Amino acid sequence: MIRAGVMGWPVAHSLSPRLHGYWLDHHAIDGRYDALAVAPEGLAQQLASLAADGFAGVNLTVPHKQAALSLMASLSPAARAIGAVNTVVVGADGALAGDNTDAFGFMDNLRHGAPEWSAASGPASGPAIVIGAGGAARAVCHGLLAAGAPEVRLINRTAANAEALAAMDAERITIPAWSARAEALHEAALLVNTTSLGMVSQPALDLDLAALPPEALVNDIVYAPLETPLLAAAKRRGNPVVDGLGMLLHQARPGFAAWFGVMPEVTPALRAHVLADDTESGP
Repeated sequence: MIRAGVMGWPVAHSLSPRLHGYWLDHHAIDGRYDALAVAPEGLAQQLASLAADGFAGVNLTVPHKQAALSLMASLSPAARAIGAVNTVVVGADGALAGDNTDAFGFMDNLRHGAPEWSAASGPASGPAIVIGAGGAARAVCHGLLAAGAPEVRLINRTAANAEALAAMDAERITIPAWSARAEALHEAALLVNTTSLGMVSQPALDLDLAALPPEALVNDIVYAPLETPLLAAAKRRGNPVVDGLGMLLHQARPGFAAWFGVMPEVTPALRAHVLADDTESGP
């Protein structure tokens, strides 16, 4: 039996076992994927014991993504650029390879969720607006820059955090002031909210969309609820929208392929399966 799982603290809320379990059943693979509660002080030991415990690898979620960087024998270019590890693969020699598939998941979500927009140059068609400057924003910016976005306008309430992220590409990442966020939407091809604003129990993102072009794609990485206030407002004015669930589903595909030998697909049946239990709400 091939073993994999997700390490987090806490981790009981994670959707990952439900997601990977569906693929294991669908492909009739003799494997298991478990939620592994690992406290921060125990991360190094748990990672070091993966090979001995028979694991092919694990996903990492809060609060382990950045701490794992120094614990890997090797890192993918994406993990280095984003500054976090969310996927660990155990090599034949027991060495740990760290990857970050969040940018992959974000971009594939846009391609599948808005195929017409993506086919018409997608991120390369104009400026992208990214709200927030946390770990998710780093992955989103990495994905957009790699896909040829001519400019990323990074908007965050705390300018210092935005400035730190902008070091990723000082030429293409600009930092409009938070107070000018509405005006910054002018001529944008894409608007992405990477903050928790709009999530269940959180206030909505305060953003006037009047200056946003009607053809601009709007994405919210929040998926609880699937239609956030931002997406609802964008739909009312005719903008194409993509919800955040697809990012979670697509980012899981490379890890599953590395551990279980099959590159799975994201299908309507998978979405329905994952959404069937709305008491779970984590990566």
